[in-house]
Amino acid sequence: MALRTAAPPGGTTAQAAEARPVVLRNKDTWARALRRDWRLYTFLVLPVLFLLIFRYLPMLGNVIAFRRFRPGGNIFGDEWVGLYYFQMFIQNQQFWTVFANTVILGLLTLLICFPLPIVLALMLNELRSRRFKRIVQTLSYLPHFMSIVIVAGIVLQLTSITGTVNQVVDLFGGTPVALMQQPEWFRTIYVSSEVWQTVGWGTILYLAALTTIDDQLYEASRIDGANRWQQTWHITLPGIRPTMMVLLILNIGSFMAVGFEKVLLLQNPLIYSTADVISTYLYRVGIQSAQFSYGTAIGLFEAVIGLALVLSANFASRRLVGASLW
Repeated sequence: MALRTAAPPGGTTAQAAEARPVVLRNKDTWARALRRDWRLYTFLVLPVLFLLIFRYLPMLGNVIAFRRFRPGGNIFGDEWVGLYYFQMFIQNQQFWTVFANTVILGLLTLLICFPLPIVLALMLNELRSRRFKRIVQTLSYLPHFMSIVIVAGIVLQLTSITGTVNQVVDLFGGTPVALMQQPEWFRTIYVSSEVWQTVGWGTILYLAALTTIDDQLYEASRIDGANRWQQTWHITLPGIRPTMMVLLILNIGSFMAVGFEKVLLLQNPLIYSTADVISTYLYRVGIQSAQFSYGTAIGLFEAVIGLALVLSANFASRRLVGASLW
């Protein structure tokens, strides 16, 4: 890009110096940029292929939500049925029970698991002993790297009739309870396991955001007589607010996609009334029962709700606090 000063007609050199600069842009075509930086563009080949094959091409299969699909027939369905499958699940009371379970679990996970990493990050940021801080960080991060199968096995062992929890209850004179056979206990157990597994890992982004806050702001606040609570409220939290809002939008976007693997491993027919969510219901009716068109209709309905939640959260965040994904 080059700058050239344009002189007015009949003007002198001095007048030209005072004239408005004219920007000359070098026209760089996409083909020229590709030839010049082709080595960098090659790094995009595999990610783009992955997205095309495993993310975008499968979207074409959503058409069977409007067509009657028969195994062995046309991959895009044999007969156009319109909104028939959507009417099926809308009129199905079991679906709305599953939908309510998904909303409740999603809300509990969002309300409990979202703020806790912020609290833990603020507490770790106040520690002065680096050794103790590293120990706490390591212990809190470790559950994230454990397989879902192992986590579910630990939960089932702890909550079984002869498990650790009931042994403690029996030690204090209580009556052991088959926790994973009581529908009212499932949500508590699920959210507790989510807290244990995800909160430590969630602090990483917030700890990184805390390092970007200027230390001079804290020094100035101490001179003005601010205590630690006031510094946290007026400096620390506003400093990490953009990170908080972005992560909140992402969490809201996955609101309906309650953890399929863990719920599937923990649930059993005795607790379906509270433990059955949309993803596990889809697995049973769509895969195990081979009702592919019906399952696709439910999945498309869930995806539309997720998209609406993301767009709404992003719009509200941009208008209220000025931070958003786009």
